[in-house]
Amino acid sequence: MKINRNFDNLVPNYLFADVAKKTNAYIAAHPDKKVIKLGIGDVTLPLAPVVVEAMKKGAEDLAHKETFKGYPDYEGYGFLRQAISDYYKSFGVAVGADEIFVSDGAKSDCGNIGDIFSKDNIVLVTDPVYPVYVDSNIMAGRKIVYAASNEANGFAALPDENVKADIIYLCSPNNPTGSAYNAEQLKAWVDYALKNDAIILYDSAYEAFITEDLPRSIFAIEGARKCAIEMCSLSKTAGFTGTRCGYTVIPKELERDGHNIYATWYRRQATKFNGVSWPVQCAAAAVFSEEGQKQIKENISYYQENARIIASALDELGIYYTGGKNSPYIWLKCPNNMGSWEFFDLLLNEANVVGTPGEGFGENGAGYFRLTSFGDRENTIEAVERIKKVLTNLSK
Repeated sequence: MKINRNFDNLVPNYLFADVAKKTNAYIAAHPDKKVIKLGIGDVTLPLAPVVVEAMKKGAEDLAHKETFKGYPDYEGYGFLRQAISDYYKSFGVAVGADEIFVSDGAKSDCGNIGDIFSKDNIVLVTDPVYPVYVDSNIMAGRKIVYAASNEANGFAALPDENVKADIIYLCSPNNPTGSAYNAEQLKAWVDYALKNDAIILYDSAYEAFITEDLPRSIFAIEGARKCAIEMCSLSKTAGFTGTRCGYTVIPKELERDGHNIYATWYRRQATKFNGVSWPVQCAAAAVFSEEGQKQIKENISYYQENARIIASALDELGIYYTGGKNSPYIWLKCPNNMGSWEFFDLLLNEANVVGTPGEGFGENGAGYFRLTSFGDRENTIEAVERIKKVLTNLSK
């Protein structure tokens, strides 16, 4: 037998595994130190009460013959798909309930969607980039081209008409840079995709963090229904990082190479995915209820205030960054021309604060660093004060 040799082309370790390894080694060597983690984007606030109650009720349903549920529908229960459709409607975007697939999260769908596309397709990603987009296509053996996001374009890359691509990954607000596309910029990508007969895979996992007048869905852009698939997650929106639930939207009219994309993805899901459990789908539906929206917005506001605290400190220090608004991520330029891992070591050893080195997100991440606002408020404030002290001393 033979192994898929495309795995040999992956970097040896996943970025966050390297961060965890270094962090754990430091903690083991310095058990007396309080290390504050602002690295991996995991949430810290508990699930909203209305969500917990819905999950409890869903679990109780499974204890009684009259309300017991077995295998769910491959595309998700109708009540949840309708709730998601109504949510889109709340910010002016028309998405049919019958165009929605419920999943265990956007990460899975971002990685698995490639199953329905030929390995001969050319993939375009913006750089810096969420590693899943790159690694999943390396595993499949696809050619990848990069659109440079950098300080000159505000870390919001735009299409190059001289570059041909078939599959385009976009994330807005972006992970890791925190930048967010405006309508004009997204229209440029939609026009490019239509011209090239390409499909945009649009990751909107952080749309709930948008505070300015920016698109919260690719389907707010004219023409997108003919060239885009949207994936979203409740991980950051509602604290479902451990609960696991997300959704993918595929317009019924989207077709390529003589195939209806919705039907093709349904066929894939029916073969490889048995759906999301009843209690979790009940909990997810509660997220989109009136009370659910009120409660999760309180949590999101908490993280947004953390982001403001971090961004304010960087303003005070005169450090360039993107994000902090419309995003839970702050993407900062390492001071004194330091490398990303060099800055990681400085913060870990001198401030006992963990962030994520930018070069782990791609070539254009070298010399940059990501902090997240998902921490506890007191820890965030303490971490910021430690960082300010270290960087102030560094500039002396």
